[in-house]
Amino acid sequence: MSPEQILTQPATALPTLRAAVTGLPAYVPGRRSVGADIAALASNESHYGPLPAATAAVAEAAGRMNRYPDMAAVELRERIARHLGVTAEEVAVGPGSVGVLQQIITGLCDAGDEVVFAWRSFEAYPILAELAGARPVRVPLDDGEGHDLDAMAAAVTDRTRVILLCTPNNPTGVPISHRRLEAFLQSVRSDILVVIDEAYVEYADAGSGPDSLALYRRYPNVCILRTFSKAYGLAGLRVGYAITTAAIAEGLRRTALPFAVSALAQKAAIASLDAGEEMAARVSLVKQERSRMAAELEAQGWALQPSQGNFLWIRADGQLLATLVEAFDAAGILVRAYQGDGVRITVADPASNNRVLRLLAVHAPLPAS
Repeated sequence: MSPEQILTQPATALPTLRAAVTGLPAYVPGRRSVGADIAALASNESHYGPLPAATAAVAEAAGRMNRYPDMAAVELRERIARHLGVTAEEVAVGPGSVGVLQQIITGLCDAGDEVVFAWRSFEAYPILAELAGARPVRVPLDDGEGHDLDAMAAAVTDRTRVILLCTPNNPTGVPISHRRLEAFLQSVRSDILVVIDEAYVEYADAGSGPDSLALYRRYPNVCILRTFSKAYGLAGLRVGYAITTAAIAEGLRRTALPFAVSALAQKAAIASLDAGEEMAARVSLVKQERSRMAAELEAQGWALQPSQGNFLWIRADGQLLATLVEAFDAAGILVRAYQGDGVRITVADPASNNRVLRLLAVHAPLPAS
């Protein structure tokens, strides 16, 4: 075709997105606070600011923002390895645990492969699977709002490459017990990567969920996924990590976006691990408030599952869900509503939590005792 012919061609064809992208459901973030009187309880962020040591580390590193970060995150990986008793070769980092999860699915799944997970669970799971060309397989939660591991095992096919287990589950807060999870692992093919997503593990009571490190040491197809976004208060810096075999971890580093974890995030994460006692004290306060809120809500007549995250889950649909969402909005309280399923409320400071309790007392299914 001559240049003259190219210039005269009608401009009818334009670049188009892949069908897998245009068909993706949009990830819906928690709504942001826009005023001093707004209680931002929609995103499960830490109510507390970053640890002072993390803030100091960021301030010290800020003067070198003109330089690229360490792409291999060697210092951070070595610090995580010491924290958990593994080797740095078994650690892969990324921009939040969701970034690492994208590396996992990209690294393990070809088009048409399957990713099995409970539903409802973390909303990014089906999005990341479809983006990689894999098929998301949703398995409904059991009657106790937890993972139905028998049904998940039955959903496995010869195309299954990854199984995602969120414990404690987001948004319901229900953990998977060690005994049940080990029995599940014994029933699953060893060539399937079983990802134990523990974004909220720091908030879980001892013994409520699995000893994931013990399971990892026994079952090499286990991958542990964690984040600094929640209990450590670094949601705005985006840093998470996986513990997996050295071979898989190396593959995750290969699939990672170059320099995705900033130098500031790496330094802040290291400083946060070094300030573990202070972080644990903050977590203890959240757990105390979680218990207080749950007890009062149950006394009001709300049926709750015992949450092990920094949030509470109220099952609601139809008119009740619409009423609650309208009431929270009118009261300036931002919560996370899941259409047809319920409302997730982040545990914050006592004053904000009391606002939640007063509102829910008005809409309780039974008169408050």
